[in-house]
Amino acid sequence: MDNTLSKRIDGELFEKIVESGARNLKLNLQVVNDLNVFPVPDGDTGDNMYMTMQGGIKGLKSVQDNSVCKKAKALADGMLLNARGNSGVILSQLFAGISEGLADCNEASVADLGKAFNSGVCKAYKAVSNPVEGTILTVAREATAFACENCDKQCTVGKFFENYTSEMKASLERTPELLSVLKEAGVTDSGGAGLVYIAEGMKSAIEGKEIEVVESAEKTVNEIDFSLFNENSVMEYGYCTELLLQLTNAKGDVSSFDLEALKMFLEGVGDSVVCFITGSVVKLHVHTLTPDKVLAYCLNYGEFLTVKIENMSIQHSEVKKQEKPEAKKARPRSKFGLVTVATGEGLINVFKELGADEVIDGGQGKNPSIERFVEAFDYVNADVIYVLPNNSNIIMAAKQASEMYKKSQIVVIETKDVGQAYNVLSMLDYSSEDAEQIAEQMRSDMKDVVTGMITTSIRDANIDGIDIKNGDYIGFAGKTMLTANKNKIESFFALADKLEAWNKNFMIVSFGENVTEDEKQAIENKIVSEHSSLEFYRIDGGQEVYDFIMILE
Repeated sequence: MDNTLSKRIDGELFEKIVESGARNLKLNLQVVNDLNVFPVPDGDTGDNMYMTMQGGIKGLKSVQDNSVCKKAKALADGMLLNARGNSGVILSQLFAGISEGLADCNEASVADLGKAFNSGVCKAYKAVSNPVEGTILTVAREATAFACENCDKQCTVGKFFENYTSEMKASLERTPELLSVLKEAGVTDSGGAGLVYIAEGMKSAIEGKEIEVVESAEKTVNEIDFSLFNENSVMEYGYCTELLLQLTNAKGDVSSFDLEALKMFLEGVGDSVVCFITGSVVKLHVHTLTPDKVLAYCLNYGEFLTVKIENMSIQHSEVKKQEKPEAKKARPRSKFGLVTVATGEGLINVFKELGADEVIDGGQGKNPSIERFVEAFDYVNADVIYVLPNNSNIIMAAKQASEMYKKSQIVVIETKDVGQAYNVLSMLDYSSEDAEQIAEQMRSDMKDVVTGMITTSIRDANIDGIDIKNGDYIGFAGKTMLTANKNKIESFFALADKLEAWNKNFMIVSFGENVTEDEKQAIENKIVSEHSSLEFYRIDGGQEVYDFIMILE
């Protein structure tokens, strides 16, 4: 149905335009992913934004009331929990602000829409400690300002979105003029591009145009092998029970709801408990033999938004490679704990050996969600929990999770690579029992290390004066490109030379999953024979994106 001449948006239309925006983003995921400044095979901005939106849409679709404010609130809450990566977190804040702007609207006028979009921009800017122009923030702000400035009392929904998308595309094209790294790389801002595709999808829904996405061949419920549990089976593992509970004043005072009492109940009927509250919505996960008791208990306090109950005997019999890791039972309460992020079995194990209480499997190319951080905090269960994100694109999600979490003091140490985390962990010392003193020591320790990384370029480029060809092994430290080489082993030593590795005391090298044993041995032999004064340590990290992570102290 064409709604271009309409002057109001109800809950049903709001849901349609959000879904259409997400579908259009999905159609263009690879385009957005490929806009990363560095030509490395880890572009994930589009994926992060899409997964953030999908998390919100699940909640949005569960709201039966045809109310814009209720639909928008469910969308915002779901996006917040599922937000990942800087662009995903900013997008979640944008829609959180839109939800706040629509808080009193069962239906929204065009003026209400403009007010809400402005609210979204303000909230997104506030979420970023040092906002940079030439990013998704600029694109959202300039598009909103233009749409609102060109909106009078006669303005229709169609005209509003026409102005919004046209200025957004123009703003995106201007991003390289505002951000020199974009201009040098010859790309526009990837987060801004993702937002343009979302806006264009929304506009299509207003115009009554359907955006079709060919779904990937994902496993559906009909493909579950139910023969794994038959008339002769005995329930052994119980049921994986997950639900979203909307607390209601009709069943009690929402403001006085006792989350700890619910958690104690869940621990009495099962294990692997994860339970937290966002606003007035409770999310819980429990493994139990009696899911009926969980449902009955929860119904005393509100109504279900979603419920999922799965037979874990079937789950345990199937290949689970792509599934979300099962939540673990919380450790006994301690004074201090530490959560960090790494990818590659070898690196994960090293971080655990060095003292990390929980290592979230993630990093470049697979940023963990805010919800995953919350789960980790629940498991670590300490009075003070330190967080090492190890990637500039994960820091914002870690900070948002820390602000949500109320059961512990969360301290985010803004490590930007695994080298910084390695140094912090190798020096880890809680003996002073002074939380701030420990944090300051961690911040000091992370400065005493240089981390170089090598991966394969996915396109031709010229960055920091380094001429790069598609397929070259490129070496860089932080955001500075240092080398490009056709040979993998030569690229390692070229980067080591640039980083003056041979003047350092220690070199720790984490070898990626695509480095052969012969290549590892060749590098190790040359270092030992030619640089005997350097202490060399080898980690078979198994990380996916980077062939070599070189940590120098």
